Amino acid sequence: MSTLRRDELAGFLRTRRVRLRPAEVGLPEGVRRRTPGLRRQEVAQLAGMSIDYYIRLEQGRGPHPSRQVLAALARALLLSRDERAYLFRVAGESPPDAVGPAREVPAGLRHLLDAMTETPAYLVDAAYEVLAWNRLAAWFVGDLSTVPVGERSMVRWMFGREVPESHWADPEVLRFARTTVADLRAAYGRYPADPALAALVTELLGLSPRFAALWAEHEVGERRPTVKRVAHPELGPLEFECRVLHVPETDQRLIVYVPAPGSPTQSAFRRVAERVHS
Repeated sequence: MSTLRRDELAGFLRTRRVRLRPAEVGLPEGVRRRTPGLRRQEVAQLAGMSIDYYIRLEQGRGPHPSRQVLAALARALLLSRDERAYLFRVAGESPPDAVGPAREVPAGLRHLLDAMTETPAYLVDAAYEVLAWNRLAAWFVGDLSTVPVGERSMVRWMFGREVPESHWADPEVLRFARTTVADLRAAYGRYPADPALAALVTELLGLSPRFAALWAEHEVGERRPTVKRVAHPELGPLEFECRVLHVPETDQRLIVYVPAPGSPTQSAFRRVAERVHS
């Protein structure tokens, strides 16, 4: 355990409390709030501790907070992953490991997806569960609003469906699959306590000999761009670069289909965009 930095902890708690609006934590705004943010009593109530104890923390006094207290404060103050880690460190504790991949979609990423009107794009968590997508992406991944949450797995689609053996003869397809499995193994190592991720790997090991073979190679690494060629039933042959952009604060990936400028694929994407956004 490292040293408790009381003044740093106190200042951090105060600033995080002041930035929150009551509505963000399910409390009524009220009509007599003279200062911004939550009241100390409200934070104490949300964290399940006495108001006196919380006041002492904000004043840089009192005993060393336990890990349970720190976790409760992180929940009450709606701390991000980085903020939670910082809270634990200034309190003299090592940050807890994340239980599983983050599945909440930041508002900014939703806005970004919607703004990409001529480019298919979707967001996946570290286990490759599709979390959000734009209207153009639905032409490639389908209308996922009809698919139950928890069953939108890119990895399951990749290895769990019947495809002709010629599908795997394409070196880009095989490279795409290999790098996906390597990235999934990296997530498997980061989130050893996540039951959904463990269940997915167990399922695919029993379902797909190809996945099992790639998994047995123990390759670990993040995804890299690859060229995809798709024979679309309506748009015909398409070729684009599949870019996988890592979102560090959530450990999610933004997958974007990028056609070459002036290519037939770019023209096809634009035609579809005119239809879906008209």
